[in-house]
Amino acid sequence: MSVTIEKPEKSDQPAAAPETARSARSLVDAVFRAREISIAGALVLLVLFTWIAEPRFLNDQGIKDLLLNAAILVLLAVGQSVVVITRNIDLSVGSVVGLSAFACGKFVSGTDHGVLTVLALGILVGAACGIVSGALVSFGRVPALVVTLGMLYIIQGVDYWWAQGEQINAADVPQPVLDLGSGSVLGIPYLPLIAFAALAATAYVLRTYRAGRELYAIGSSPEAARLAGVPIRRRVLAAYLFSGAVSGFAGALWLARFGTVVADNAHGWELTVVSAVVVGGVAIVGGTGTVWGAALGALLLTTIGSALAVLKVDSFWQDAIAGALLLAAISVDRIVRVRMTRALRKRSAR
Repeated sequence: MSVTIEKPEKSDQPAAAPETARSARSLVDAVFRAREISIAGALVLLVLFTWIAEPRFLNDQGIKDLLLNAAILVLLAVGQSVVVITRNIDLSVGSVVGLSAFACGKFVSGTDHGVLTVLALGILVGAACGIVSGALVSFGRVPALVVTLGMLYIIQGVDYWWAQGEQINAADVPQPVLDLGSGSVLGIPYLPLIAFAALAATAYVLRTYRAGRELYAIGSSPEAARLAGVPIRRRVLAAYLFSGAVSGFAGALWLARFGTVVADNAHGWELTVVSAVVVGGVAIVGGTGTVWGAALGALLLTTIGSALAVLKVDSFWQDAIAGALLLAAISVDRIVRVRMTRALRKRSAR
């Protein structure tokens, strides 16, 4: 007499888990691609409407001004996105831009320092501010909102104390630095090209490298990321360091773009940057979104401001529209998250 013992089929579960994970990722990617496409569509409609109302909006100079105005905001949105993805926020970016711009202006005033020296100084100033904020958030475990709001006021105070009402004029800035802000290649200004290069490089790192994917893991679930062995503190510190360095870099470009700088440059830009990031589809609670979407959000907000100016509409409405877009984006993000959670549960059940 023989007895046949059937082995339990264990192979189904391991195969199903990766399939479910792939299905979840594809669903999330599809949703956020749709968000980015909708933002791009709204941007195209806005440009077309403004062009019909005022054809000069899309002449050569109008397009250049639009790209130049958006370049610095796009850079700041890229840096802010990396922080927001980790379920944190950086409200000090505008103040860092002001401090970096004034520091670079003070450093090069009346000298013949080159462009690379100015850019390196801006990055160092911003990185120093980012390290302080990142250390307090990651290792000190102080809430990001409290830390970066405090850094905002500290940096502003230092900047005002240092400036003492002084203004750096374009006449005192070396010509090569000013050429960076006004020059172009094949008719395209340097600043938008620099912003696009930084955007593409950041997007590639976030999507391709393990460190970038870990930032998303931290934002999705810090506890799960910790159990998976993700070095959360180091990654959050690196995110703030990157945001600070990008803000400092943007400050150096601000000097190149405008030539004249004072202590309160980029004052109030913090909320504009956050609005651009959230409108662009980066979830304020972390874990989802792309820097491409954040850049589209920055371009949309900049275009709204330019369109209102061309149409001779009171600038007050720019802030009102930005606030309405921010509320709408947060509401849509909440609805999308709830529906995605339900859809993923149904797929897992099947």
